[in-house]
Amino acid sequence: MNHKHKKGWIFLILCPPLILLGVTWIVMALWNHLLPEILGVKLITFWQAMGILVLSKILFGGFHFGKGVRDFKQKKMIRERMMNLTPEEREKFKEVWKDRCSGGFFSRQNKTNE
Repeated sequence: MNHKHKKGWIFLILCPPLILLGVTWIVMALWNHLLPEILGVKLITFWQAMGILVLSKILFGGFHFGKGVRDFKQKKMIRERMMNLTPEEREKFKEVWKDRCSGGFFSRQNKTNE
């Protein structure tokens, strides 16, 4: 059995919690060093900092589990599809996209309003 793979799994299991703890500590430190003087707010604990971090992720970022893998698969699928186009299909594709992209943002907006 290869021990190199065991170390990789341990690394994958330990890294996300350690990163979360580190980022939480950074949020707490920045809050406690900057905001009391600037805004006059109270100091926060580590767990309050983690709560703020999770809340801001929910409100502003969302949770995108596996998005990188999905994007990679989509790009690979599109690349394969483009490679299998005939020269005529490629020219038609180029013409369609040239028409869509010509003129910039404002002229497209004017076309839809007319």
